[in-house]
Amino acid sequence: MVPTFSIGQTLLTLKAAIDTTLRNSFDIRIAANNVNISKINNNAGVAGALPTVSASIADNQSLTNVNQELNSGTEIKKSNAAANSLTSSVTAGMLLFNGFKVMATRERLDLLQKQSEVLLNSEIQNSIAAVMTAYFDIVRQQQYLKIIRATLDVSKNKLDIIKRKKDVGMANDADYLQAMIDVNTAEQTERNQLLVIDQAKTGLQQIMSQNRYYSFDVTDSISLDKSLQINNILAYLKQNPQYHYSEHQIRINEQIVKEVAAQRYPSLRFNTGVNFNRSQSAAGFTLLNQTYGPYAGLSLQVPIYNGNAYKVQKETAVYNLQNSKLQQENLLNDLNASAVRVFQSYSTNLEQVESQQKSLEMAQQLINVVMQRFSLNQATILDVKAAQASYESAGYQLVNLSFAAKISEIELKRLTYQLGN
Repeated sequence: MVPTFSIGQTLLTLKAAIDTTLRNSFDIRIAANNVNISKINNNAGVAGALPTVSASIADNQSLTNVNQELNSGTEIKKSNAAANSLTSSVTAGMLLFNGFKVMATRERLDLLQKQSEVLLNSEIQNSIAAVMTAYFDIVRQQQYLKIIRATLDVSKNKLDIIKRKKDVGMANDADYLQAMIDVNTAEQTERNQLLVIDQAKTGLQQIMSQNRYYSFDVTDSISLDKSLQINNILAYLKQNPQYHYSEHQIRINEQIVKEVAAQRYPSLRFNTGVNFNRSQSAAGFTLLNQTYGPYAGLSLQVPIYNGNAYKVQKETAVYNLQNSKLQQENLLNDLNASAVRVFQSYSTNLEQVESQQKSLEMAQQLINVVMQRFSLNQATILDVKAAQASYESAGYQLVNLSFAAKISEIELKRLTYQLGN
């Protein structure tokens, strides 16, 4: 059996890595902020359904030269006569009807909020997939290290046997030197693999958005879910966040068509307010004029002709709606094809994992047999190296097949929105 190893570090579980990523991920936090933005914009006032109230005031001071002749024969002449004009008002307005554009806009804002939530869920799934991929890559690299250390043990054992043989004159210097070279090469490979593992751990912590890097260990096995079925996967593809996003985009474009069409309808608005006007002059026919009071009324605006702009806008919106439906069909086709390809890889790798496990066990037995024969002078150093090569090849292939099957499993669950469930 391949020996296990431990480097005496804190164990980081996959769940802990995922939880940390979901808390710290910059991409997830940005997507969450976008959801909050869409919630703020999803407001009746933004859609134009609430009254508007405004206040204004203006105070103008002026100097005028007055030269007037009245019908009574009176003449008024005055230079630099001071005048003041003060106007203020508080107005309120309420849209009563505009072809149901307000309702369409409100629905579009609600759909935009839901669409941003879909993007957040998509980002969460993508982040979980990235963490799982990086985590199991570390597991893969640690399993490589097990294989390297197993062959290193064989090389050291081989060197010990040759030393004993050399001491009694049953081994030559060439075999002894070759055995030493094999041990040194295996030790160098071990050091290089430790570096690969450390860098893979750094990459995982970067995905976890950690601002402090630390040493940790991970589990030493790749567990595979062998229960996935292609029919179930294809049936769940419509749960994919991308597909949900396309659905919302279609409905958004439908509301845009309604909004553009509403521009061709009359709009009715209720207006009310209070005005205050005061003008004062040092000379002239009217020395003081002051008015104030409330008002109320209705305003009706009927579009008659604007160069067919509304018609062009509506036709463009209709084509955009048709395109969004075609894009959804194309997306579903791509998702189906991708799921089939990934499942083919998944099922093939699962089948090969079982057979490759047997190959690795036989390779281990081969090493044991060759080492026994080598100690009895019934096998050469080349036979040992060939057995080691067979064991390494079988071990690497088993690890790679297990990792490939796990990556396919992760992708299938991501496509069907099942990661983390």
